Amino acid sequence: MRPRKRYDSKFKTKVALEVPKGEKTIVELSSKYGVHANQISLLKP
Repeated sequence: MRPRKRYDSKFKTKVALEVPKGEKTIVELSSKYGVHANQISLLKP
């Protein structure tokens, strides 16, 4: 079993700030950053 990935607050902030812009869908962002779409949707306010 491989260890869980841990993301620093800088990375989380960068991803979270791209969501409200609406330029890309959550699926596109998840592909770009290599995280699951559910993780990104949890960052939405």
